[in-house]
Order: sequence, then C-alpha cells, then structure tokens
Amino acid sequence: MSETTTENPEAQAPPKAWYVIKVQSGREDTIKEGMLKRVKKEALEDLFGEIVVPSEKVSEIKGGKKKVTERKFYPGYIMVNMAITDETWYLVRSIPGVGDFVGGASGPTPMEQHEVDKMLGQASAKTDDQPRLKISFDKGETVKIKEGPFENFEGTVDEVIEAKGLVRVMVEIFGRPTPVELEYWQVERV
Repeated sequence: MSETTTENPEAQAPPKAWYVIKVQSGREDTIKEGMLKRVKKEALEDLFGEIVVPSEKVSEIKGGKKKVTERKFYPGYIMVNMAITDETWYLVRSIPGVGDFVGGASGPTPMEQHEVDKMLGQASAKTDDQPRLKISFDKGETVKIKEGPFENFEGTVDEVIEAKGLVRVMVEIFGRPTPVELEYWQVERV
C-alpha cells in the first residue's frame, strides 16, 4: 500500500492557471482590490498570481473638453491567475460582487495559453501607451468644419485615422470633391 502525505498540503497544491470570473459590471476594479486584500489577509499569496482587469485608456472630447477614461475590454469579468483549492475557490466566491467562475458544470475551466497571451498582450500594450483617441465619426457621415481655413464648410467623412487623431473629409471646393485632413476636434456632426 502506498503512503500518501497529507502533512504538508502546500506541497500538493495544484499548479496555477488563469481563470475568468464573472463579476458585477462597473465594479471590476473594486472587486479586484477586495480580492487582493482577502488573499493577503488569509495568507494565500502563494496560491494566487496576478489579478487583471484588462482595460485601456481612451481620450475623447466631450463638451469641448478633453477627457481620459478607462475602457474595459471585458466588462463584468476579471482574470485571475490562481491554484484552485477548496480554500481559494471559497475565498473568491465569498467576495461581494463576484458571480461565478466561467466554466462547465464540472468546475472552473482554465483559459488556454493563446487566450492568456492575447489578454495580457492587450492589457500591457494599452497601459504603457498614450491614451487611445476615441473618434466617434463614421465613414460617410456628414460633418461641419468648426475651425481652420475650411471653417463652416460641410463634407463627408472619408476616413478616420485614430492613430494620428485625424479625420479625412471630402469637401466640395470649386464643384469638385477634395480630401481635407483635419484634427478630429475641428469637425462636428451636422
């Protein structure tokens, strides 16, 4: 008969994997902080890795003022790197605002490596960069130019170049459509 050791449960802890947890939408950051505090309080740091709320910073103009907001890639979800044990499962489930782990009836399903790479790539790429501009114009939309040499001209959006913060507008000059590249804040919807 083989002998099993139960004296040191940490030696038998399952490996960590990434899991997706359904949480109350809009409370992802608060729930993440609560989870980090509980993990520390219960001294379970060795069973938990990163806790991530994938998001990006978005810059937009509202009411003539520039505003930087944070946009969640997956609202209502948190990604957690952890080892699943009865203790860790209970800790996560007992935090207010946490729904359940994403998975089948047999329990939480770990994320596949390509999903983890994509999620971590999105989160790290967007946190290091400048805020991404949110330009809310669509191709074919009619706009009016508010500023510059073509002020008060109307035109049609031909292309939105978010990376540069530009909008290419087709303006009729001398009866011919002419492309004009403008800063996104120089145009408004008609």
